[in-house]
Parts: sequence; structure tokens; C-alpha cells
Amino acid sequence: MEIIKDIPVRELVPGINGYYRHGAAMTLGLVLIDKGTSLPMHQHPHEQITYMIKGELEMQIGDETVLLTPGSVQVIPSNVLHGATAHSDCELIDVFNPIREDYR
Repeated sequence: MEIIKDIPVRELVPGINGYYRHGAAMTLGLVLIDKGTSLPMHQHPHEQITYMIKGELEMQIGDETVLLTPGSVQVIPSNVLHGATAHSDCELIDVFNPIREDYR
């Protein structure tokens, strides 16, 4: 299903689909997460900012647990271990700097 014109879907893990556009120095993504889906703990060199559009997403960021709800914004520093579990169907925006070459 095409959500964003001319941007193919990329399945990150089963239940998490992203649509990504890359600029000269950053990556922007619309991410859709199915209720009950978990993203395993991981880290990357990119700074990440997550903005919740819809749903409830519990994130573990380092030693902190946060619940993201519509309108919430969370900054995830470079190389910090993090993961998430969706308590409902979620829609969110992720921004990464530098570019996520692995998402091209």
C-alpha cells in the first residue's frame, strides 16, 4: 500500500513499516507500528528525534522508560541503547542525523 507518494515502504521488523526520505545531512521517516509489536534494544551512531502522531509507544532509552503519546517528542542521543513496544497502533515521525544510509 502506498502511504506517501513515490516512497516505497521499508519493513524494519515484522509490524514496523517506515517510509524514508533522505536529505544532504538527515533522514526523515514516517513510521507505522502495529499494536503489540516490539523493537528490540539497539543503538546506532545517529541522533534520533521521535514525534508521536497517533497511539501509545513505550520506549526504553538507556535506563529510562518513557510513554510516548500523541504530541510527545523524544530525543535519543547517538549510541544510546533503546527499544520500544507499541501499546496500540502507532504513527510517528523519526528524524535521524546523519543520514541513515542503511534505510536507503
